[in-house]
Amino acid sequence: MTSTSQELLVRAAARNNAEWCAAMSRSHGVEGEFSAGAWATARRTPLYYPDAVTLVPGVDAGAVVGRIDGAPGASVKDSFADLDLSGAGFGVLFGARWIHRAAGVPGRASGLGWEVVRDADALRAWAVAWGDDAGLFRAELLREPETFVLAGLSDDGRVVAGAVAGRSERVVGVSNVFACEGEVEPGAAWAVVLEAVGRLFPTLPVVGYEHGDALAAALGQGFEEVGALRVWVR
Repeated sequence: MTSTSQELLVRAAARNNAEWCAAMSRSHGVEGEFSAGAWATARRTPLYYPDAVTLVPGVDAGAVVGRIDGAPGASVKDSFADLDLSGAGFGVLFGARWIHRAAGVPGRASGLGWEVVRDADALRAWAVAWGDDAGLFRAELLREPETFVLAGLSDDGRVVAGAVAGRSERVVGVSNVFACEGEVEPGAAWAVVLEAVGRLFPTLPVVGYEHGDALAAALGQGFEEVGALRVWVR
C-alpha cells in the first residue's frame, strides 16, 4: 500500500470516528460542528469521548483548542499524530494505530450468534456486558441511522461480546469491541463482529483504531496498521 493510499484511509477513518463521536455526543444532548479541519464541540462530551477530532493533517493546534471547553479534562483526538498541544497545557494520554481490513476478506468462524440491538432493553443488556457503569449508552443512540450496536450471543442468548459499527460514505468503523471475560476470547469477539459487519456492509472496508493487546487481537483477524494517532488531555 502506498503512502498516499494510507493517508486516504486514515482520513476516511478519522472522519468516520468523528461521526461516531458526534453520534454519541448527540445521544447525550451535546451538538458538535464539522469544519474542514476538525469536528469539535464547545460543550464537554460524554466520558471517554474527545471534545475534538482532527480530520486532516496539518491542522492549526490553536484553532482546534479554541473551539472546545478548555477546562481540565478537555481532550483532543489528534488523528494524524502531528499536533503539539503541550504549550496549551495538554499531555498525551495514549497513542494508538489506525487499522484497516479490506472488504470481502474471509474471516474465521466465531461460534457465536449475533444481532443488531434494536430496543432499549436489549441496549441495556449490551451495556451491562460491555461494562457501562456511567450510563454512556442511552436509548437515544438507537435513533442514529448510521450507528449499529452489535451483540455477540452465546447459545443461550446472552450477550458475551460486541461492538459498535458506524457506516460512513467510504468505510464502516468499528469501536468498543469487547469480550466478556471467562465467556469468550478477544479473537472470538473480533470474529463475530466481522461476521456481522461483513453481512451488513459487504462492500465496505472496515476501519478503527486500537493499541496494546486489542491491537494484536485485531491484527490477528486480518487488519493492517495504516497510521498513528494520539489522544491529548488537559
